[in-house]
Amino acid sequence: MSAFETIIYQKQANIAYVTLNRPQALNVYNLKMRDELYQILGAIKDDAEVRVAVFRGAGERAFCAGADLSEFLTAPSPLIARQVRWERDIWGLFLSLPQPLIAALHGFVLGSGVEIALCCDIRLASEDVQFGLPEPQLGIIPAAGGSQTLPRVIGGAKALEVLLSGRWLKADEAKKLKLVNRVIPRKELFNQAGRLAEKIAGFDPAAVAGAKQAVTRGLDLTLEQGLELEARLAKAINR
Repeated sequence: MSAFETIIYQKQANIAYVTLNRPQALNVYNLKMRDELYQILGAIKDDAEVRVAVFRGAGERAFCAGADLSEFLTAPSPLIARQVRWERDIWGLFLSLPQPLIAALHGFVLGSGVEIALCCDIRLASEDVQFGLPEPQLGIIPAAGGSQTLPRVIGGAKALEVLLSGRWLKADEAKKLKLVNRVIPRKELFNQAGRLAEKIAGFDPAAVAGAKQAVTRGLDLTLEQGLELEARLAKAINR
């Protein structure tokens, strides 16, 4: 058990469990959570024992219902806000982790909650999940990568429809759009996420990290460049 205020961090064998822990506030992402999550992500990245990480939300109602705009939209000044963002590029850190990341999603997954989920490699969702990106309705746009990660997952046209219309997606549609890999009964969600993590953690960590890198980096390359990347990674791993 960790001593963080807004997050529970646990390491069981080779698996890291990160639980957003503000259930009374629907696990809304605030500045304290940002700072703690930055520390935790750095610890996971540097911990050779961690082979897989699972992200989930405490309580029954939400994985994460977005960002606390009363904090994020009242930064001391644009200059200070930009400096903090540069020093703590949490989303870049998220995407740089070599370990596979699994999101176990339930209830409300809104705004920053969607963006956290999209930073993960595998997304499992319960039947009661509801996704939404309400930023344009609030006079802002996603600032944690949502406008870039969402179209890479579900395609540009669908991403624009979801973002511009403000409508929410329930489990079945999210599965159809490939926003989530699987829809699971709520009572089984965390157990199945844990079992998947255990299975992946049982494989050779270099091969797992190489496979993740080949896919995630390859998506931004031409097919020829991607094949060259795969060959380099395979040669390094298969020595």
